[in-house]
Amino acid sequence: APFPPQEHEKPPTVTNGELRVNGKGKKLRKPRTIYSSLQLQALNQRFQQTQYLALPERAELAAQLGLTQTQVKIWFQNKRSKYKKIMKQG
Repeated sequence: APFPPQEHEKPPTVTNGELRVNGKGKKLRKPRTIYSSLQLQALNQRFQQTQYLALPERAELAAQLGLTQTQVKIWFQNKRSKYKKIMKQG
């Protein structure tokens, strides 16, 4: 297997796209989240069922996948815009 077995443990929690400010007032972006193939599989599957998640659904999905609600929310936002772009192209 290309990945060590501990690959399926929860990834470090990174609030996606959240901005932090360091001492000099410079904005630092947190590194982008790397989703495991298992997480992506679940997210894509859910997106096929519905493009919009209600708050309790988002909370549940995030908990199941070991992600933050913000990560799930932003993933869905990005997926929707990507999907619309593809649909526009025909």
